[in-house]
Amino acid sequence: MLQRLFGKNREASQAFILVTVFLDVLGIGLIVPVLPSLIGQFTHSPDEQARWYGLLSATYGTMQFFCTPLLGALSDRFGRRPVLLMSIFGLGCSLFVHATTTSLISLLLIRIISGGTAASFSVASAYMADITAPEDRARAFGMIGAAFGLGFIFGPVLGGVLGDQNVRIPFYAAGGLAVLNWLYGYFVLPESLPKDRRSPVSLRRANPFAALANLTKLRGVGLLVVVYGLAVFAQWTMHSTWVLYTQFRFHWSVTQNGIALGLVGILSAVVQGGLQGRLIARFGERRLVLIGFASAACAYALYGLVTVGWLLYVVMIGNLMAYAAGPAMQSIISRAVSPREQGLMQGSLNSITSVAIIFSPLVGTAMLVRVAHLPPQDWRLGGTFFLCAVLSFLAFVFAALHFRHSSLVEGKAAPE
Repeated sequence: MLQRLFGKNREASQAFILVTVFLDVLGIGLIVPVLPSLIGQFTHSPDEQARWYGLLSATYGTMQFFCTPLLGALSDRFGRRPVLLMSIFGLGCSLFVHATTTSLISLLLIRIISGGTAASFSVASAYMADITAPEDRARAFGMIGAAFGLGFIFGPVLGGVLGDQNVRIPFYAAGGLAVLNWLYGYFVLPESLPKDRRSPVSLRRANPFAALANLTKLRGVGLLVVVYGLAVFAQWTMHSTWVLYTQFRFHWSVTQNGIALGLVGILSAVVQGGLQGRLIARFGERRLVLIGFASAACAYALYGLVTVGWLLYVVMIGNLMAYAAGPAMQSIISRAVSPREQGLMQGSLNSITSVAIIFSPLVGTAMLVRVAHLPPQDWRLGGTFFLCAVLSFLAFVFAALHFRHSSLVEGKAAPE
């Protein structure tokens, strides 16, 4: 009946994938403020809580690193739709099990499974590349970022409110949203990759290490792989330590963290969904990347320096340009591959993110463990954010070098 309602001959639409991303992120955003508290039910000290949080986050990232290039390659062979649906279904199952877990060991096993099926964002990006002209991809990736941001507007706020009642309730809510997302995709989401544009699966090329090596060889990419890695490492170091940091330094509640993360989602949606096209027209993709990284480096340093919680909101609002850098750089990289390899390329980028998810919580939480006992006014409590500032500054430097070299090469190649 639903098939007849929506029709069989449907054109691939951006709206389908944007709603899918929104629902997916909304479900994930629900659990962000409460996962540290759930871990705290099984630990006996802030140090132990931070260590286990780092281990669980790193485990999730490790599984993503090894599985997402393969799933991206599978989407190049069998289409985006089945891989995306499998990923969403796996996420829903893992969220329901999160809600009923009774030990840290079982929580660790759940993170292994959920990390292994977490391909939705890389496949969604490949889907968007399938249905978008190369010159429009920066704006399209910005729309994905906006959907991501909208999910993080409502998800963390709702998760914070529900988590204050019971830290397990947000996991049930997130699991229910994942089921709705899967049903939406099953009945509404069309396939975006025609059969004549599909490519066979190559396990050698889907190997995460080989996939990363192939990225560096793409014409016009080169050093941008390093830039992307530095940027996401800084981003995930902040993500993996934010809730613990604000609890240790400002004694923020689950609800307060949910509101703060919701504001980040609002700012991201405003920039990537409403301003991305205008910013690209005004500055160009390359300059926008540089401005964004410079802004991020300053913001990270200020996050670590402030000693009053409300000032974090001021820094967030002043860091608007940083949200535009990611989609612009992703657009530059996406134009370096053919339509047949968009899934593998997006999976490879996601592998870089996975590497960051592996190591950033280990580094960030280890730094927090060493300073968790210090008084709130001690500047050393902001050490993780100072690290993020350095990484973003290095990303700015390497991006500038890459763009300068590319301009010189393009100048020499141009006819006289």
